Amino acid sequence: MHGPDDPLLQVRDLRTWFLTDAGPVRAVDGVSFDLRRGETLGIVGESGSGKSVCAKSIMRLLEEPARIVGGSVTFRGRDLATLDEEAIREVRGRDIAMVFQDPMTSLNPVLRIARQLVEAMTAHGRFTAAAARARALALLGRMGVPAPARAVRSYPHQYSGGMRQRVMLAMGVSNEPALLIADEPTTALDVTIQAQILELLRGLNADLGTAVILISHDLGVIANLCSRVLVMYAGEVVEEGSPEALLGDPRHPYTWALLNAAPRLDAATEGRRLTTIEGQPPDPRAWPEGCRFRARCPFAVARCAEHPALLPVGPGRASRCWVTQGGGALLTPARPRQAAPPPPAEAEPLLVLSGVAKHFALPREGVFAPRRILRAVDGVDLVVRRGETVGLVGESGCGKSTLARLVTRLHEPTAGSIRFAGQDITHLPQAAIRPLRRRMQMIFQDPYGSLNPRMAVGEILAGPLLLHGIVADRAAAARRVAELLDIVNLPARAAARFPHEFSGGQRQRISIARALALQPDLVVADEPVSALDVNIQAQIINLMVELQDRFGLTYLFIAHDLAVMRHVCDRIVVLYLGKVMEVAPAEALFRAPLHPYTRTLIAAVPVPDPALERGRRSAPLPGEPPNPISPPQGCRFVTRCPLAQPICREVEPALRADGRGGAVACHLAEPAVAGAGPG
Repeated sequence: MHGPDDPLLQVRDLRTWFLTDAGPVRAVDGVSFDLRRGETLGIVGESGSGKSVCAKSIMRLLEEPARIVGGSVTFRGRDLATLDEEAIREVRGRDIAMVFQDPMTSLNPVLRIARQLVEAMTAHGRFTAAAARARALALLGRMGVPAPARAVRSYPHQYSGGMRQRVMLAMGVSNEPALLIADEPTTALDVTIQAQILELLRGLNADLGTAVILISHDLGVIANLCSRVLVMYAGEVVEEGSPEALLGDPRHPYTWALLNAAPRLDAATEGRRLTTIEGQPPDPRAWPEGCRFRARCPFAVARCAEHPALLPVGPGRASRCWVTQGGGALLTPARPRQAAPPPPAEAEPLLVLSGVAKHFALPREGVFAPRRILRAVDGVDLVVRRGETVGLVGESGCGKSTLARLVTRLHEPTAGSIRFAGQDITHLPQAAIRPLRRRMQMIFQDPYGSLNPRMAVGEILAGPLLLHGIVADRAAAARRVAELLDIVNLPARAAARFPHEFSGGQRQRISIARALALQPDLVVADEPVSALDVNIQAQIINLMVELQDRFGLTYLFIAHDLAVMRHVCDRIVVLYLGKVMEVAPAEALFRAPLHPYTRTLIAAVPVPDPALERGRRSAPLPGEPPNPISPPQGCRFVTRCPLAQPICREVEPALRADGRGGAVACHLAEPAVAGAGPG
């Protein structure tokens, strides 16, 4: 019998292996934990630590060759690991629901949102079709989706990532499940949408009593939402405790290392390089004897040759570490970060944008309807000097990626001018642009989507060299490929392997090597670290900083993680609805942001400090940016600005110089330009 005081979910010694020809991959290898009604449990760890496989094991969403080979998953007194397919289908979606990282892969692209929501409810027999349709509208409204009646008639591709994730949350709670598993639900979202999704999860937990398992590699997100945290490494739990205790005083070296690797907005910067965890996780086909973190641990002692158990190290805390179980503390400071020399102030401009705009003509909504124009970029001025890193930040849809494609002339501007290395490239034909692309290269967010899966890495890197005549023959190309792989810290034998044989971080290193192959002056990095876990992210950032110092590269760096931007960038440009709202040196911008939008973005960034997170919590920025087809009159931020005045609705503010070596476009900040501080 399952009583009201018993845990909602009990996982005991769960073992999920992938039974491959090369031997069993022990992805989850002895995980145990309890989850009570209404509790929010966070699970953190590097990619490959077993977080997602553990969640899929609970839901029984495993595909061959994955198999639960041991342990139990007891939900409301029933062992889900032993249920047949028909029985587990009754539980899945009704009593336990799951929200995945990429909602577009979970939503059917050819079905309207209404049908998908209604099917999720009627399939379990809890609602009639009519009741399900009415509930679908109510749920979308609760999730903050504007105009729910129109939304249910839409297809998934007609909404942004944030709105699609809200639809998935609505679908997840549509049957009022007792447990919601959210697997990296905010990883690819910008900070304001992330704040909104976290607030929705918090509301579901508080209002409906839904227990939540939140999987994330962002320690700030965990601190923001969770009441208890599990840290996983190499298929097992290595530490457990409250976020206050675990993030404030880690008792396992791996937790300590994750905290040191994470860039933070609330800590003083000590340079552009981040602390990383040395080495790689062990092979899950043959876990090492003793502590599995031993080879990467700066605190290892002789007893670490024995495998430690997960034992209590304080009230409500447990750790799998001989040092802390023996009463020791992890007090060794993190390695100091070496500051890179700033670019000289008098460096010559490499890239100059003047009034650059890109408008897209959209199909008419009717035969007699007026032509619609999407103003993706609408009058941007920007100077990028040699050797500096300029960051572009802003919500999805603000024009960051379109501006990157204008700079590299993958798009032709509608208006304005672009000068690169003193040459006007605004309207150059593609035949003239193609040779210039040797000097400007791009690194994309998804390396797997930009690397040809049918070509070996050596062919991918050699192609540009042969196409542009950098090398004379394939033998010279092979030598240069080996040099490029060494530059990005990959072995020469990687040239014979295909992209799918590498991890996400290794594929991003390959993308960086390809960008460097032609020895460019300018590298445009479009969200290069957004999908990576904290340690791999730190490694890629350090690599990019090292390469900039070594080769004198100039970066235009696009990201939604402001903590990363603070460490990487010399100057930051804040975009909103195709316009520059603010530009300033990075430290000055984070120390004293002038534009209300910039302050909102910074305030939305979670930090791995539970006390600070709960103390500063405020209502997230409402809604999404206005439609760029018909931007508001006056300031483009006026419809969302809590400080808006009548002048903001009537007159569009100009971008005016401030006293920090930057500029701001805000009527309220004009007193600050004169030295009186922001309005």
